[in-house]
Amino acid sequence: MSAENTLSRSDAAWNARVELAAACRLTHLFGWTDLLATHISIRVPGRHDRYLVNPLGLLFDEVNASSILEVDLEGQVIGNLYGGKGDLNPAGTVIHGAIHATGTPEAEAVIHLHSREGVAVSCQAGGLLPLTQMSLMILGDVAYHDFQGVVLDNTERQSLLADLGNKHTLILRNHGTLSIGRNMQEAFSRIWRLERACRFQLAAQSAGVPLQALPPQVIERGLRQADIIFNDKAAFLPVGKREWAALLRRLDRELPGYRE
Repeated sequence: MSAENTLSRSDAAWNARVELAAACRLTHLFGWTDLLATHISIRVPGRHDRYLVNPLGLLFDEVNASSILEVDLEGQVIGNLYGGKGDLNPAGTVIHGAIHATGTPEAEAVIHLHSREGVAVSCQAGGLLPLTQMSLMILGDVAYHDFQGVVLDNTERQSLLADLGNKHTLILRNHGTLSIGRNMQEAFSRIWRLERACRFQLAAQSAGVPLQALPPQVIERGLRQADIIFNDKAAFLPVGKREWAALLRRLDRELPGYRE
């Protein structure tokens, strides 16, 4: 077998599989799944031409480290070293392949969802609104990408990347949500905050009473505070670091087997 077609074998590659499987199972626990659709990926450690992705054919609570596929940037399945079976979602290759192909360390992990709340807000003309503390914790890092049909055409890669820009979260209008991170813990923390903010917005809008708008100066202050809380060098809540360890403990209690 040539070096180009050799599957990645290392402790780091296995750990990346475990992180991806954990993210899939957590997506199930939080109720964000869309049967077999949507996809989560992470770059193969040490490589910029390969990434790992959940297979099409398994429910998210079935995914474990062994079942994950390794693919190249054009969506060609390299195989599965550990005997797992499954197909590759072609829409995932357009989205994830485009983002991983940039080679940026900010996009080691990518999470894309079709949750009820995320899709509902993606259909609103105003998108995510500055209504709650949670929305302010993520709003400054949200970009938008207009719907162009099912994402099966590689020509959409350029516009998707242009719309994402230097942001870490993306609302795909009339479609869903997406987040990226330097690791899975960052990507998952960001998608959790985005999904939570969408859920709060819909709950507030559905109450049938006038909404309490936040003054512009408060919105600006909240956005600055979010940057200090999560991204400053002295941040007391570095993106995902504390939450991820706690979430893995929850998985070990409630839905073990993802490490296999």
